[in-house]
Amino acid sequence: MLLHLSTWQEIEAYLQRSKTVVVPIGSNEQHGPTGLLGTDWLCPEIIAHEAQKDSDLLIAPTFNIGMAQHHLGFPGTISLRPTTFIAAIGDWCRSLAGHGFEKIYFLNGHGGNVATIEAAFSELYAEASFARAERGFACKLKNWWELKGVNALAQRQFPVGHGSHATPSEIAVTQWAYPGAVKTAEYSPQIAPTGPIREAVDFRARYPDGRMGSDPALATPEKGGELVMLAAAGLVEDVAAFAAEPFPARG
Repeated sequence: MLLHLSTWQEIEAYLQRSKTVVVPIGSNEQHGPTGLLGTDWLCPEIIAHEAQKDSDLLIAPTFNIGMAQHHLGFPGTISLRPTTFIAAIGDWCRSLAGHGFEKIYFLNGHGGNVATIEAAFSELYAEASFARAERGFACKLKNWWELKGVNALAQRQFPVGHGSHATPSEIAVTQWAYPGAVKTAEYSPQIAPTGPIREAVDFRARYPDGRMGSDPALATPEKGGELVMLAAAGLVEDVAAFAAEPFPARG
């Protein structure tokens, strides 16, 4: 079930049977010569939308701008400041919690988001603590590649040249979902260098074509489909476990 394609009455009815919602979250940033700029938000969206087809999951609109300042040396990248990101996540969660959602699950597609999302959760929990909130709520962050079996499959598919940015696994996922947007390029070197991540000028100088340790030419739509199906099954299982976590009785 997709929240943005539902009416308010349908969401009201959903809340009678579940208090859990999934928010795909990522970043709009360069992904090398063949990676789509939306890769980091498309991957969690693709997986979440696939997962809800055969399960009773509610998927919120995708939060598609994140922490990408180090990619700003490449045209098309859009980034938020950490304070802006924290504030926006907070308002999404307050909006959803205000309707009665008690479990808010963020499926993430960008490693650079993790620290700031966790900081946003800390702000929300502190706010609830100081207000002595009577109703429980919980937030959870999960990177899509950490869903059950996904990283192991990616390592089998791409034992060499997987890397850490513009990886063949994430590009394969977008190729499967958007076959009309598959790009090709000649890479030199075939496997990109790797190293630290700092600010935008430094990043562009270290990684001229945007890749980090990866060979995206290894990606295929077929491998992407395998990753999506496994990740979708893992998401259903992980969200179910999160939804089943009880809140302790409050005095």
